[in-house]
Amino acid sequence: MHRTGLIVALFITAGAGLVLGLFPETDLWIAQAFYDAIDANDNLFTLSSSPTILALRKFGMWLEILLIASPVIALIAKLFLPQTKMFISGRAAVFLILSYALGPGLLVNVALKDNWGRPRPGHITHFGGDQRFSAFWDFRGECQRNCSFVSGEAASAAWTIAPAALAPSSWRPLAYGAALTFYIVIALLRITVGAHFLSDIIFAGVLTFLIIWLMYALIFSWRSTRLSDEAVENALERFSSYCRSAMLRLIGRPAEQVKRAKDSNGSGTSDGRLS
Repeated sequence: MHRTGLIVALFITAGAGLVLGLFPETDLWIAQAFYDAIDANDNLFTLSSSPTILALRKFGMWLEILLIASPVIALIAKLFLPQTKMFISGRAAVFLILSYALGPGLLVNVALKDNWGRPRPGHITHFGGDQRFSAFWDFRGECQRNCSFVSGEAASAAWTIAPAALAPSSWRPLAYGAALTFYIVIALLRITVGAHFLSDIIFAGVLTFLIIWLMYALIFSWRSTRLSDEAVENALERFSSYCRSAMLRLIGRPAEQVKRAKDSNGSGTSDGRLS
């Protein structure tokens, strides 16, 4: 991943922050476009019950699960079979797992969504809810948990840029294009169903990309921190060996105590007979 991507991401952050910070009503205007009627299930954003949108959302979730499952399985297999070579690159596994855990996981779903009190579009008074609208920068909103800023599903969709970055160089532009298209589709779905504002999905994508860029630089690019596949596999082998030794000590300790008790009793009986 080159600095060009970082520069573009920073420009998007600055531009979106400036426009949507100065004109927060932009979020309301865009959300209003999909708030037009009530369907048979009393959904105010009628597209939220669309079978097509629900199917696309489910497809997106399964695609993300499949993408993150591969490095997780590779890591677990290495821990249980330390002498076996990983079926994917060790660095790739570490990169994919860390970028997902720190981006969509820790930053988005732990640090922001449960602490940034911005209500979702469907929960504010403008669209039939009971909470006041707040701009993206205002964390003092009335939402208590699983709030609007930022979009978790958009962040997970943006994370597909990480596996795209590992594609062969000849396929990488196509992989990046597919990942960006996937992110845009999922992000737009979240807006159309009244789950998120425009700013929520923009910053979800940008923040996730920044985590991906940093992890890629640390693991693959920067000379002082970059890893080798051999170093990753050796570290996993040592960790596996340590865990197995600890388990054996833990399991073996009671047996040793029983043996010592028997030896002690045997010694006491023998001494009694001699006396």
